[in-house]
Amino acid sequence: MRIEDEIIDLGEHQLLLRNAGEEDAEMLLECLKTTCGETRFLVKEPEEIDLTLDDERKFIHNQNESKQNIMLLGFVDGEYVGNCSLMGMEQGRFKHRVSLGIALYQKYTGRGIGKAMIGKLIEIAREHQFEQIELEVVADNQRAIALYKKMGFEIFGTFPNNMKYKDGTYADAYWMMKRL
Repeated sequence: MRIEDEIIDLGEHQLLLRNAGEEDAEMLLECLKTTCGETRFLVKEPEEIDLTLDDERKFIHNQNESKQNIMLLGFVDGEYVGNCSLMGMEQGRFKHRVSLGIALYQKYTGRGIGKAMIGKLIEIAREHQFEQIELEVVADNQRAIALYKKMGFEIFGTFPNNMKYKDGTYADAYWMMKRL
């Protein structure tokens, strides 16, 4: 799915949201490795990321050509800050649902960027007649949970021991959903 580039005013700064291009593959892989190393809230360890540039280019191409998926890149004052996405489901009984994902470099959290990105994804989901947006969030990620609640998401369930870390500890996750 593609959109027109959009600039969102964040007060002192501007956020540019645009579709990823295949030329962004290297930047996206580096971001994934970095953000996975910056926080325990994402699903992989940096060393688990074994995608090739060709794999990432194909993924970007497929996202852009999809009718139910979208990936947007965020740039603040020209600097890449992270990305967000919606992933729809192909099966007929699930076509009304879409999953939300977002990852920002830690130095850009708490600045309203995530809120603006999620707001845009909600708008896109409504335009494409999705009926609900879902996400999973680590139960310890209180800042993200507070933001999701502020954006209208509710907790509908808990996945105990959803993730197991290298040190042997576990993290629960919440399943959150927003009805559109």
